[in-house]
Amino acid sequence: MLPIGPMMIEHRLIERMIKIMDSEAKRIEKGGVLNLVLIDQAVDFIRTYADRCHHGKEEGILFRELEKKNTSKDHRKIMDELVEEHKLGRELTGSLAKARENATVENHSQVSDVVEIMKKLVNLYPKHIEKEDKHFFMPVMGYFTESEKEGMLAEGYEFDQKLIHEKYQAVVENFENQAEP
Repeated sequence: MLPIGPMMIEHRLIERMIKIMDSEAKRIEKGGVLNLVLIDQAVDFIRTYADRCHHGKEEGILFRELEKKNTSKDHRKIMDELVEEHKLGRELTGSLAKARENATVENHSQVSDVVEIMKKLVNLYPKHIEKEDKHFFMPVMGYFTESEKEGMLAEGYEFDQKLIHEKYQAVVENFENQAEP
């Protein structure tokens, strides 16, 4: 299996969450009340799964290994664009979390901010994923030997195994820090 197989599978789950966010933004625009639980879970999903897990493997494994290769200018340009899109996704997700904290039923401007940021994320991710799926992942695999591909795949699995422990250790530490006087 190519090391991009798991990444493309992750794309399908991210697309499903983006579809949920799109539906939620449209529902709110039609006069619906904010579903704070959904927004909190969407923020957590994007931060943990899309960014930390998925983008973490892209940047920390695939892009790192591509840096060692003599890639074409086009592939280098796309990789740089992808990194910038990852940064934009992080910024938008942080803005969504902040807008959600400030949003109340009475504070319509903040509700509008939540919807606007959700729409920006909904616009960003499908284009980003299409760029990776159709114009980047498969072509750049040609730079690697089968052994290198297997090594990246193994590193990706190890990355995934550590991630859940990091996430929930941080959750516990956060609660411990809140409890301290």
